[in-house]
Amino acid sequence: MRQAVIVDIVRTASGKGKPGGALSGVHPVDLYATVLRALAERNDLDPGRVEDVITGCVGQAGQQAMNIGRNAVLAAGWPESVPATTIDRQCGSSQQAMHFAAQGVMAGAYDIVVAGGVESMSRVPMGVSTLGQDPQGPGVARRYPQGLVGQGVSAELIAQKWGLSRERLDEYSARSHRLAAETANAGGFDHEIVPVQDGDARFAADETIRPATSPEGLAALRPSFDAPEMRERFPDLDWRITAGNSSPLTDGAAAALIMGEDVAAKLGLRARARFHAFAVAGDDPLLMLTAPIPATQQVLARAGLGIDAIDAYEVNEAFAPVPLAWLAELGGDPERLNCRGGAIALGHPLGASGIRLMATMLNHLEATGGRYGLQTMCEGGGLANATVVERL
Repeated sequence: MRQAVIVDIVRTASGKGKPGGALSGVHPVDLYATVLRALAERNDLDPGRVEDVITGCVGQAGQQAMNIGRNAVLAAGWPESVPATTIDRQCGSSQQAMHFAAQGVMAGAYDIVVAGGVESMSRVPMGVSTLGQDPQGPGVARRYPQGLVGQGVSAELIAQKWGLSRERLDEYSARSHRLAAETANAGGFDHEIVPVQDGDARFAADETIRPATSPEGLAALRPSFDAPEMRERFPDLDWRITAGNSSPLTDGAAAALIMGEDVAAKLGLRARARFHAFAVAGDDPLLMLTAPIPATQQVLARAGLGIDAIDAYEVNEAFAPVPLAWLAELGGDPERLNCRGGAIALGHPLGASGIRLMATMLNHLEATGGRYGLQTMCEGGGLANATVVERL
């Protein structure tokens, strides 16, 4: 079968997803256009050769409506002939975009394709597209008469089920900030971050990393989801999820240049990684955030690899219980998990996070000489994608 490879992968730095955040003054179309332009420029590639731009975005409303992928292609100055589409698999949207792009190359539908993602949570707040509406309908309500819950409460249920104490969650979260700060100080993110220009301001460092974070400081934060109606419904929960052991609201964009390995060779471009296996899984929509576990089991089986063969794992830190429950079930090496920090420190710009994880993981594999990397992320509704790549 034809091999699909990553030639380059870039992201913006993460901005706080609130008014006054470093990227809040940038329209999301222009934010995404920045990484598209960077891919073409860094690789001396005629953008007219790109056969599709597959874009992940969760909040497809307001300034992110009307196929933001297409609008960003136009804003980037790429030829009008370059098509684009925008997809939604919740937090895994851009990881799914990578899957579609790579699978299209492997099937012969594309020679060169871009997968990317964008989210401006300062401009398009989470959930704005469902305000005043019921996105699930009576059929889901009949199937789950007890009612589903938001992701924060799902994280509480996972912490309870896996016996993850507040202290364990806060220790893990402090580790995320420490590793991210160490990597940033050593220049480890420099190759993946492209600067964003906003007037005279130039933004090129993650705003969400807090180097001074400590377990003791996090212990002082109050639980975020301890509402009276939830306490009545779940009287046994002791409410451990806080702003400190959750990913912050974030603005950001990311994109990957994907093509056939044969095409990269003809163009004289270095293939950095080969797609090795893919999986997507569904799981309990009440727990919601546990699907990375079966998705990982599936992708390892398809790859013919055991967890010990994987040199680095990126498990999105939407909430601290997610990677910790994953680690408990998969039995991996904690030292290989989110080695450069995760979303608790680096942010979670929903539609862009899948590509961001891959960028960070691939740079880590290159820096350490690792061969295989695995990434997986929990997604709204009890879904998850998982991907195994092989560094070249």
